[in-house]
Order: sequence, then C-alpha cells, then structure tokens
Amino acid sequence: TILGETHEEEDEILPRKDYESLDYDRCINDPYLEILESMDNKKAQRYEAVKWVLVFAIGVCTGLVGLFVDFFVRLFTQLKFQVVQSSVEECTEKGCLALSLLELLGFNLTFVFLASLLVLIQPVAAGSGIPEIKCYLNGVKVPGVVRLRTVVCKATGVLFSVAGGLFVGKEGPMIHSGAVVGAGLPQFQSVSLRKIQFNFPYFCSDRDKRDFVSAGAAAGVAAAFGAPIGGTLFSLEEGSSFWNQGLTWKVLFCSMAATFTLNFFRSGIQFGSWGSFQLPGLLNFGEFKCSESDKKCHLWTAVDLGFFILMGIVGGLLGATFNCLNKRLAKYRMRNVHPKPKLVRVLESLLVSLTTTVMVFVASMVLGECRQISSSRHSGNDTLSLQDISEDVNSSIKTFFCPNETYNDMATLFFNPQESAILQLFHQDGTFSPVTLSLFFLLYFLLSCWTYGISVPSGLFVPSLLCGAAFGRLVANLLKSYIGLDHIYSGTFALIGAAAFLGGVVRMTISLTVILIESTNEITYGLPIMITLMVAKWTGDFFNKGIYDIHVNLRGVPLLEWETGMEMDKLQASDIMEPNLTYVYPHTRIQSLVSILRTTVHHAFPVVTENRGNEREFMKGNQLISNNIKFKKSSILTRAGEQRKRSQSMKSYPSSELRNMCDEHIATEEPPEKEDLLQQMLERRYTPYPNLYPDQSPSEEWTMEERFRPLTFHGLILRSQLVTLLDRGVCYSESQSSASQPRLSHAEMLEDYPHYPDIHDLDLTLLNPRMIVDVTPYMNPSPFTVSPNTHVSQVFNLFRTMGLRHLPVVNAVGEVVGIITRHNLTHEFLQARLRQHYQTI
Repeated sequence: TILGETHEEEDEILPRKDYESLDYDRCINDPYLEILESMDNKKAQRYEAVKWVLVFAIGVCTGLVGLFVDFFVRLFTQLKFQVVQSSVEECTEKGCLALSLLELLGFNLTFVFLASLLVLIQPVAAGSGIPEIKCYLNGVKVPGVVRLRTVVCKATGVLFSVAGGLFVGKEGPMIHSGAVVGAGLPQFQSVSLRKIQFNFPYFCSDRDKRDFVSAGAAAGVAAAFGAPIGGTLFSLEEGSSFWNQGLTWKVLFCSMAATFTLNFFRSGIQFGSWGSFQLPGLLNFGEFKCSESDKKCHLWTAVDLGFFILMGIVGGLLGATFNCLNKRLAKYRMRNVHPKPKLVRVLESLLVSLTTTVMVFVASMVLGECRQISSSRHSGNDTLSLQDISEDVNSSIKTFFCPNETYNDMATLFFNPQESAILQLFHQDGTFSPVTLSLFFLLYFLLSCWTYGISVPSGLFVPSLLCGAAFGRLVANLLKSYIGLDHIYSGTFALIGAAAFLGGVVRMTISLTVILIESTNEITYGLPIMITLMVAKWTGDFFNKGIYDIHVNLRGVPLLEWETGMEMDKLQASDIMEPNLTYVYPHTRIQSLVSILRTTVHHAFPVVTENRGNEREFMKGNQLISNNIKFKKSSILTRAGEQRKRSQSMKSYPSSELRNMCDEHIATEEPPEKEDLLQQMLERRYTPYPNLYPDQSPSEEWTMEERFRPLTFHGLILRSQLVTLLDRGVCYSESQSSASQPRLSHAEMLEDYPHYPDIHDLDLTLLNPRMIVDVTPYMNPSPFTVSPNTHVSQVFNLFRTMGLRHLPVVNAVGEVVGIITRHNLTHEFLQARLRQHYQTI
C-alpha cells in the first residue's frame, strides 16, 4: 500500500494522487485574527521562548535515542563476537568450525528475526527513513512516518539489524528517529498513547510541526556523525522547501544539543570521565596525521587532486551501478514480495542474513591472508609498527584461522563492528593486501545492495563509507606498489574513496562535505572532499538519480524538485490547472456540504458566489441566495467604495484642510450607475445559466457554459475546517440571521489537530440537513493566487518556496478558473502537459 503503481507500457512509476500535502501557509481567518488582536509583546516573547526550550528538548531526546541505540548495539555485538571468537579459536584446533558457524548463524538470525517482526508492527519503520523524511520536509504527508510507534520500532529494530551482522548502518535511522522526536515532542500527545493528554496550546499547525521536524532531522545527523553544522545543512539541502534565518539558528542549536548530549553520556559511560566530551558522534573517523619520524609524508598534495578527481568519477560510476541494481531489486520486491503474506518479507530478511553470515565466515576462512602482526615497513609512512597505532585500531585485529604471530586481514574487516573496520582502513598501514581489499569490496558492494530495501530498519551511510574506504585503500596500495608513489598517505585515499562512493550513491554535496570534514576534524580535507563529491555527483547524475530519490519515486510520492526546466516556461498556469472545480458557497446547506465531502476526496474548496444578471429578483425569492448575494456585494472592493471609506476616516481628522478636501471629493463623486460598465464590456455571448439554488447538483443536460459558469472567488476553506464545523454543529436556520450561528475559537478549530474526524464517521442525525452553514468566518479570505497567464516557473517557485497546498487561479475580473495542487507540478505531469502543448502547436 505504500508503493507507487507501475505504468505497464514504460515500466515507469507514476506519482500517486492519494498523498496529502502539508499546509505551510497560514490560514488568516477570523479566529486567527482574534488571536493576533490579543497578542502583545509579552505573549510573543513567551511563544518564542517555549519554541527555544522545545528545540533544546528535541536535541537532548535525539541524543538519548542515539545513546540507547549505540549502547545496545555495542552490548549485543560484543557478546556475539566474544562467543564466536572463543569458539573459532577453540574449533580451529579441534576441527569443528561448522559449530562456530552455527553459533554465528544463531545470533544473527535471531537478531534479524526480531528486527523484521518490529517492521511488521510498523511497516514505515523499514529502511533508513531518509526518503520518507525528505518527502515530509518537501511538504508531503506520508502516513505514519512521524508516529511514536514508528520511532520505537525504528530505534529498537535498527539495533537488532546492526547487531545481527547485516550490512546496514545505524546512522540513517537516527535521522528518522530525530525527525519523529521533533514531530511528537512539541505536540505533547500521541496516537499510540491516546489516554495521555496534555493541554498544550502551542504549535498546532503543519507550519510549526514541519519546522520542528527539520530540527529533529538535523539533530539526528548531528548525533550520528558528531556534525552539528552538517546536520543543519542536511536539513536545508535534502528537504525543507521553506527556510528562514530564525529557523537556521534554532536548527543549529538543536543539533548542538544533540551532539553534546550524546558526547556527554558516551564519554561518561565508556571512559568514566563525565564531562570530558571525548566521543562526539556514533561514527568517529579518528585523527588523521602522519608519523613524526616521516618527514616526506603529507596528508595530501596538489598532485593527489588528479587522482581524487579520477576516484570521484569511478565512485560516481560505482554509485550509479549500485543505484541501478537496487532499483531493479526494489521493483522485483514490489511485484513478487510485497503482494504476498507478510511472513514472506521476514523470510527474505532471514535469507539475506543467512547468506551474509555464511559468505562472511567462508570468505574470512578461505580468502583471508595471514599476515605478520609486527614487522618493519620499508617505505614511506609505513614505518609505523602496531605499537604506534592507537589502541582502538590495534585491539580490533582478528587472528581467526591463522597461526600465532599472524592475523587474518579479511576477518579483521568482517568480524568487527563496521565503525572499527572503517577505522582500520583509515588508520592501519600496509595491513591489507590488494586481493583482500578487492574481494572485500566486491562482497560488500553486492551484499549491501541486496540488503538495502529488505524489511528491517537499515541505514546506508556506513556500508557505503566502508565499501568506499576499501576502494580507496585499494587505489593507495596499487599506487604504492605498482607506480611507486611512496609519499601518499593511505588514510587520505581511504577517506576520499569513502566520500566518492557515498557521494555516488546518495548524491549529496554541501551537507556531506561538511559532515565528513567535521567527522575527520581536519579542515585541510575540505577541498579534496568537496571536489570528489562534486565529480561523483555529476558522474552519477549522468546515469540515474540518487538512491533516496529513486526510492521516493518508487513510492509514487509527488516530490517537488528545486526548480523546473527551462522548457517548462512554454506552459502557463492555465495549461496545468484543474478547471473542473468542486466549490462551496459562503452560505451553504448542511446537506450540500455533506454530499460534497462524502463524494469527493479534495482537501480544499474555493468559496465562491455566482455572477447573476438578475440578482435583485433572486434576493426576494430565497433567504439562502439572498445571504450569498449580500456577502458578495459587501466583500467585493470597489474603487469608489474604498475612496468613500478613506474620505470618512479623513473627515475625523481635526485638520480643516483635510475636511475640506474630503468634502470636495464627496461633492464631485459621480452617482453610481445602475449597471456596472465592466460587466457590460465582459458580457458573454452565451445565454445566462439556469436559475438554480446553490445546493442543487449539476445536471447531465447542462451545456459547457452552464457547467463552468463564472464564479467570483472569495477564499479557500479546508476539508478539515468544514468537518470541524459540522462536527460541532456550527449552523443557523433559514428563518434566522447568520449572526445567530455559534462561533468557534482558534483553539477549538485546532483541537483535533493533526487527526481530524472523517466525514463518514460523524453522527449527523441531530443536524437538520436544511440548516445553513456560514463558512466565511473560517475560510482563508486571502490565499496566494496566480493569474492564468503566469508562467510555470513562477507558479512552481511560489508554490514550493511558500510551502503551499492549493493555489487558486483567478482571472482579471476576480473569477476563479481553476486550482493548482502539488500533483499539477510534478515532473511527470509537466512533461505530459508539455507533450500536449507541442502537439497543439
């Protein structure tokens, strides 16, 4: 149910139309204006202070979620490797290695089975969660993506999938977890915990929620990599279509809070030194430095930039290959795995775990090389012995299947946590043969590609970094061995290889550059990392999209890109709008509203009045039509009426000159003509439409002119607002004035946010269907609108940057002629309209 539909002819995933958009635009109706009128400086400052406190709380909670995941991953992994290591060492002598493999399989399959069960409880917890959060920040409401149950299943599931030996990372799900914390904490309520209710009157809007989700996602990146600035840039680059300076400052503050919370607790728990801040993120690359005894060594030189560019090209090609294979796998799963019972998804996860475990064990036993633990290196910066390497790197060397005084280089990479393996590739010198690195890269590439997309919480950052680091070390080894470039620093090439491959897969530039710089704590790497990522992105973009964009498209989510192509400006708003409108009148009967809400799935309706030629006769005949016509006459601004209003306000001034000037204007004002000249000029050639009551349904016998008759636009009202009015019985009888209708406050209108009742669930038996609802106090009288002649690039920029949900198209005389939603601005829809445009030329 969460995947897009396949277009059979082209095998193309088309955007689905059942995704609802978030509404970033404020609805400035009467209840909201009442709030504004009562707002003073003290209340505004209190509101801002509460927002800062919540942003800090989101950062702290995200850091604690990261601490929880890291603690238990470390605990389970150490337990597993201790048992397996002692078994391998014992069975190497006794010849019972099959028993060791069974022990490893028992641990891994159990952990992966638990992770899969958690995904069955909440399917949206599968994967890294970054595509879903990217959609949310882009303005699309993905069902269940920011629920409490999701973050529980995500955080618990990812620690089992990482501990289960799958080639997945815990950093990607941290971003999703942070976003859920950001969405839920300011609400002080949860669907999963309905009985716990707090009367918290702030932040009950999509606008505020999306800002907090941006902060939470950034805090997730900051906690994962110890990169608060990178987290802020990630939230800006990957998602949020609307941004401002105040939000930047809050997001950075949230990221800092997450980083230092995690750092404080991890440093205290692991080293017992509370307050020392020694471990900034879940993934730390260590310190890159040359040996003091090696004067020729440099981290990188200008000559190396040429190799870095070539590595960027290769990384882009490898990333494009990875994405292509993963897309084919995902389509296969859509057709053959997801339609079947849910147990099949669990079995697929167990199959991947079984294959990965057997491959790792056999590769370490058969393909690994036994190398001397302590030996002198004869060239370059390889004069380091293991005593000079940090203890963390040294202690992770594995001696599996090897005699004394030697270690297994393949097992050192496979039988360690992925973070330790990355540190090995970055900082261990001359300990991996080219054959081992090639086989490790190939196995990791294929297995991580197969793993990403199965029904377990899984990140892609760390597997990509590890895969790329192996590629970089392989390049360094080849350059040293066969070309004789002794001056190069292997750790730098491993880092650039990791950046190249990760950049080729995810296609991030600004944020990823800063994340890697902050993780290495080495600003001199800024230029090579940036160049490598740019080259990798350009190379990969030549073939396909980034992995997250591919999975967004596979779900059929109508994601809006940063901008449209130049050729799209051949289209105008009138070419892409939806002219067949479902609308309501300012005063509408309950039966009409219920009928509209139950027979359509639209989330907003234009509030209109009809342009009738014989309005005076209608006003005598029916109270409902009379109310609508009166509202129209009172709400339409005329130049003469505005001048009269200003003149009256000027007459209240004490100045006699102003009073005299106003009197002159009034004296020279021409009497209003009986019929509007503009209306005569715009008189249509067809006969007037039938004299119908507003609550009558369209007839099949209507002509095109009758069906699409001119409608004066007065505002926009949301489905949720109409349902709330009906649910609360806001209406008046035909014999009464509309002033007798009950009034709802702003808090009452938002009381059910974000889960408004469904029209089909309402008990409307107590309401008289002939009663009338006056929607004018609750509609948005001043939404953003565009002219039919507006070019598509202008429409797109307005819609995306302002975070709109609906964009009415209003002509020169104030008549609504269509409406534009997110689906009218997707790349696929615009391409289809452009093809139609070419055919009509």
